[in-house]
Amino acid sequence: MVRRICGRPSWLFTVALIVSLIAAVPAFAQSTGMLKGIVNDDKGQPVPDARVIIEMNGGTGRKFETKSNKKGEYIQIGLASGSYKVTAEKEKLGSAPVTVSIRANTTQEAHLMLAMASASAAKEVQAKNAAITKTFDEGVQLSNGGQHEQAIAKFNEAVAIIPTCYNCYNNIAFSYTALKDYAKAEEAYKKSIEVKADDAAAYVGLAGIYFNTGKAADAKPLVEKAVTLDPNNPDAHYIYGMTLVATDAAKAKAEFEAFVKLAPTAPNAAIAQSLITELAKQIK
Repeated sequence: MVRRICGRPSWLFTVALIVSLIAAVPAFAQSTGMLKGIVNDDKGQPVPDARVIIEMNGGTGRKFETKSNKKGEYIQIGLASGSYKVTAEKEKLGSAPVTVSIRANTTQEAHLMLAMASASAAKEVQAKNAAITKTFDEGVQLSNGGQHEQAIAKFNEAVAIIPTCYNCYNNIAFSYTALKDYAKAEEAYKKSIEVKADDAAAYVGLAGIYFNTGKAADAKPLVEKAVTLDPNNPDAHYIYGMTLVATDAAKAKAEFEAFVKLAPTAPNAAIAQSLITELAKQIK
């Protein structure tokens, strides 16, 4: 006997859910990412009107500039996937460069400190950043080319230079996920969270692994936290919605609506829209 909900056979909803499960891991190739952060001085005070320069590594010539607001905050949208060097400057002060990896439909953070550094200290920082930037870029190129085992080796080289490179761990996990080695991907995402507990991207990546390996209950608290940390992360809303479909139709619908609003051209947008339509029928 087929149970009916609101006069419609429940199997119709099941079909829509199964289709969405197939595409549960968000795709990253058809949109852009966002970068945000805070510019502080060496006493931890926010620096307004600092010039923030965001340069794509690899000799592409892509360069973006923005300014910090009264709270020292800055934001830059429309960044293509890739590795970027981020610096800030104001008057005679400058920051050490920070390397970040941008992936589509995600938000990364880079916090910068302006200070008057000595020549020797500045040289040392520049040398270390040059080394990790080169290694990191090589890893990104290998990953983009589908050479994930070699990419993992490069990102591990970068970690050896700077053990707190949480973006390195995120990229290691991304490549292990592509290789379907979910245990090692899980380990890498957990290490990223250990290094930077407020990185929403790591929570989303880990939740995606759990959801697609049948551990939706474990995925739910991770994406709840990711949505809190970064309400503008579309993948967090998408996976959160997936974890709620069977238990809270209204909340799931709201999460899918947030996803579509943030990433209307993302690969999973059509699936999310279909689920919004079906969930609306269940709520009536």
